[in-house]
Amino acid sequence: MRKKLLACWLFLVLLSLTVVVGYSSAKKTSGSVLVDLHEVNPRIILDLKYATEDNFLKEKVYDVDRCYALPILAEKLSAAQEILERDGLGLKVFDCFRPVAVQKKMWALVPDSRYVANPYKEGSNHNRGVAVDLTIVDKDGNELAMPTPFDDFTERAHKYSMTPTAQERANRLLLRLVMEKVGLESFDTEWWHFQLPDAKKYPLIEDFPE
Repeated sequence: MRKKLLACWLFLVLLSLTVVVGYSSAKKTSGSVLVDLHEVNPRIILDLKYATEDNFLKEKVYDVDRCYALPILAEKLSAAQEILERDGLGLKVFDCFRPVAVQKKMWALVPDSRYVANPYKEGSNHNRGVAVDLTIVDKDGNELAMPTPFDDFTERAHKYSMTPTAQERANRLLLRLVMEKVGLESFDTEWWHFQLPDAKKYPLIEDFPE
């Protein structure tokens, strides 16, 4: 009997440790859980544009320079990184979770739902922590040639545009194939944007974790 009680106690201790370890890097906010991508895979390069003035808003609108996402998205990005590393390549991320307040600033500048989601309707999937903007880099961290820079609001940035060079189209296709292989969906007007399927089912998250 004592052995059974001891075994039961050890099981409960191990279970509690699993819960603690599994959520040690998780950040709860507005009823959802966001994780820091670098705690999932530190080899992914971050160049978070909205944490700088190097963006179409021309101002720094993020208080943090960390890439937050729902755990399922972070794990898929880690898997994509591992696939690319087989060929000496990797990911560079431009944007991850985005607070709703920032979405409103974007809409004020570009009120065009082809490029910026309306924050007063369904909002952006970035506001849900289920979308990411990114590109591919070589082993030295140099970005591969893509059709346009990040946040280019022209038809050249569309995922099926034939205007870019053959090399740019090939690199764009490679990015999309890798993202689709790990289970992410692309976006028609932005070659850099990928998200979880059924993204709208996830709730909006107002702000960064505390």
